[in-house]
Amino acid sequence: MSKEFHLQSVLVIDDDIELTDMLSTYLSGMGYSVNVKNDGEAGLSEAISGHHYDLILLDVMMPKMDGFDVLQKLRASHTTPVLMLTARGDDYDRILGLELGADDYLPKPFNHRELVARIKAIVRRYTLTAAGGGTEQDLLINGIFLSPSSQQVKVNDIALELTTTEFMVLRLLMLNAAQRVTKEQISLKVLGKPLQAFDRSIDMHVSNLRKKISAVAPGDKIKTLRGVGYMLLPE
Repeated sequence: MSKEFHLQSVLVIDDDIELTDMLSTYLSGMGYSVNVKNDGEAGLSEAISGHHYDLILLDVMMPKMDGFDVLQKLRASHTTPVLMLTARGDDYDRILGLELGADDYLPKPFNHRELVARIKAIVRRYTLTAAGGGTEQDLLINGIFLSPSSQQVKVNDIALELTTTEFMVLRLLMLNAAQRVTKEQISLKVLGKPLQAFDRSIDMHVSNLRKKISAVAPGDKIKTLRGVGYMLLPE
């Protein structure tokens, strides 16, 4: 990732042609380069084709391959940010999408301003991780190594593949090691939005982090402060 990051290229994967035409016109008018695929198989093929996309907008219910299958296969080789488009009120879709590595979700129908706000929040995450590398020092705490400049995380010298959101959550916890970090703080600083009641996004991102860390290192390095937030244990 270059140190000067600007969101330019968006891939939209959704079978609603009327919606994708509208999104393409709207986002293109704001200066984004937009490519559209109207089924899951074509979307996955494009997402892993080698063409660089800064963000993927991914619907859940699609022909040939649903959004969950697309995301699962994508995450096997790519960490491209994914904003899932889910059915309003369907918590199962949201939770499963986050478990599979989605960076955020947006319920349908959505307001265009809300969509742009979510996109900009993802941009800020990338801008912070890319630009911060020149001034931030590498971190090494409790066997976890994190390098802002190279976007690299190692646990006991074993490299981990993290999404940008997972990287930013871990970075925040490491910068505040042995201190309480509330869910509200994580939501604001990482997701760029206030914490909503019953929103499990933060829990799912931390759960994904734990799974990846525990796969290569014994013990739980992230302590849950029930009802409050989390703490990275220094040792």
